[in-house]
Amino acid sequence: MVEWITSDGLTDYAAAVDFMESRAAMIASGQADECIWLVEHPPLYTAGTSAKPADLTDPDRFPVHDSKRGGQYTYHGPGQRVVYVMLDVGKRGHDVRRFVQQLEQWVILALEQFNVTGHIREGRVGVWVERDDKPLNISGSKAEDKIAAIGIRLRKWVSFHGISINLDPDLSHFDGIVPCGITEHGVTSLVDLGLPLCMEDVDLALRRSFERVFETAGDTCLPD
Repeated sequence: MVEWITSDGLTDYAAAVDFMESRAAMIASGQADECIWLVEHPPLYTAGTSAKPADLTDPDRFPVHDSKRGGQYTYHGPGQRVVYVMLDVGKRGHDVRRFVQQLEQWVILALEQFNVTGHIREGRVGVWVERDDKPLNISGSKAEDKIAAIGIRLRKWVSFHGISINLDPDLSHFDGIVPCGITEHGVTSLVDLGLPLCMEDVDLALRRSFERVFETAGDTCLPD
């Protein structure tokens, strides 16, 4: 069983980490079902295990949280759907690389429901969209912006942390970091792409596409 939880309002980041660590331990010991938790956070930056100090360009702008997830600096804030993914990767094949690819594909399938084509790029974890409305790159290829970031941690083969999808965050808030250590590409959102969606639209798209990717997910349930 996969339990889906949606939290209203803005969730404290430290409290979210405490919940994920506790739930992941319970999943590993067989005391709890797998869990997908949908939240929003107040404005903050997180530093993954590969974060470089120089990439935090405005350290006094928002609270900065050290995170044990993979990746570098990222931003969380209102208007961004954060998807915390507490799944048993062990029973899904013990393949971390494949699991990350599944997370990316999950986002791509959700975006397809809004006629947005997401892309996976070698060496750039996350999901990207091509921008026809921006100048070509120096190489002559289309400009690309990141619309979803991915960073996970495993403990006893259970994942936690997860995905952030930009619905309508304040994109200027990304200016305080070098997002994921990448300077040659920008950041976008669904609203920035001209799609006046709400968070419930994104949540429904994620629910619809989940089992298309995670075929071994089994049944899903909503909390009481």
